[in-house]
Amino acid sequence: MVEFADRVDAGCRLAEQLEYLRGQDGVVLGLPRGGVPVAFEVARALNLPLDVIVVRKLGVPGQPELAMGAIGEGGVRVLLGRPYVTQELLRAVETRERALLEADVAVLRRGRQRLSLTDRIAVIVDDGIATGSTARVACEVARQLGAAKVVLAVPVAPAGTLRTLPGADEVVCVVPHLFWAVGNHYRDFSPTSDDEVIVLLEAAEQRARGGRAASDGPDCDVEVEIPLRAIALHAHLHLPEPATGVVLFAHGGGSSRHSPRNRFVADVLYRAGLGTLLLDLLTTQEELDRANVFNVDLLASRLTAATRWLHGRPDAPSCRIGYCGASTGAGAALWAAAEPGAQIAAVVSRGGRPDLAGRRLGEVRAPTLLIVGSADQTVLELNRLAQAQLGCPSELAVLQGATHLFEEPGTLAEAALLASDWFTRYLMPADAGRAAGALG
Repeated sequence: MVEFADRVDAGCRLAEQLEYLRGQDGVVLGLPRGGVPVAFEVARALNLPLDVIVVRKLGVPGQPELAMGAIGEGGVRVLLGRPYVTQELLRAVETRERALLEADVAVLRRGRQRLSLTDRIAVIVDDGIATGSTARVACEVARQLGAAKVVLAVPVAPAGTLRTLPGADEVVCVVPHLFWAVGNHYRDFSPTSDDEVIVLLEAAEQRARGGRAASDGPDCDVEVEIPLRAIALHAHLHLPEPATGVVLFAHGGGSSRHSPRNRFVADVLYRAGLGTLLLDLLTTQEELDRANVFNVDLLASRLTAATRWLHGRPDAPSCRIGYCGASTGAGAALWAAAEPGAQIAAVVSRGGRPDLAGRRLGEVRAPTLLIVGSADQTVLELNRLAQAQLGCPSELAVLQGATHLFEEPGTLAEAALLASDWFTRYLMPADAGRAAGALG
């Protein structure tokens, strides 16, 4: 039985049942990781701040599913009473789980302070409840952190569990009956990554600061074809209404518009109020020839053609343009930005090869941000050499511990947020983008 399209849909429907909390002094707390997308929609709809509540269950050795307690941030410790467990064993388990909890906090919070719950309503949100053990300890942790009232809110849970769930003052559930496995109630129940959690927390914080975000009005979100002389480039265009800045994505190999990493970064930029054009600069047939991937002149000429096409659209004639390049696409982005008459407002290279722009580097005038992982040593050195040749304002951001594809937890989100900051600064109108600042 499917009840929800995805976690966004679940969050919107859950928010309808929590409308009575609007205007009250509350904090919406998502349980990592799947609970955070649901909580984000609840917080957005009710205009409440969003945070995570990070808890770790203390499982009985040999029976980890059986909880003997739980821990949370701020040194919070909840014991459920297992008289046959020695204090020494309890301390050993707690030490191990505390290290894991702190590692989670470091990745998800990125140095931000936990929101105070003292004398406030804590609205704890997850994407569903099965046994209820994690939700129970989250409620206890919130109370120990000073919450005056604890509301547990979930899209789906078994009615029997809800009746016997201690710790919450109120329980709100959209589907408290006919329970199957939580995932069976969603058409899309794909895992939520650390990167997605980080971006949602940053977006919520920007909203709380009054920063610019994507419009709630109608937008343009379509697959398009960009005609050239002999071929057509396939692309995906996403423009907010109104559109003031658009970022074109350049990648030399593979399908840029279907790349999960590119789509993730594009979503972060869109949340900041920017339009995006995800481009396939090579046809499927052309990709088979590896030389085309390194043909920076060819890639740049097509990026330039796509820019002209975008400016010819009635919904984007005066938009500021930015280029976001990855791999050899970074070299193509800088090559195109250096073309005489090119009016490119900013360039970002993500794990890219800016060195491939060669002699054109000194002709680039668009402010350029180079993002590289510290563990990507060869590419890092190439970026340092390229930066020294740039004839424009530039910065080199080195993400500690990240490899070439930013696959380590939280590193892709950090790269995306840095790109969002850069493009917001240079593509958004001064009274909106610059005042809003970065997402992270």
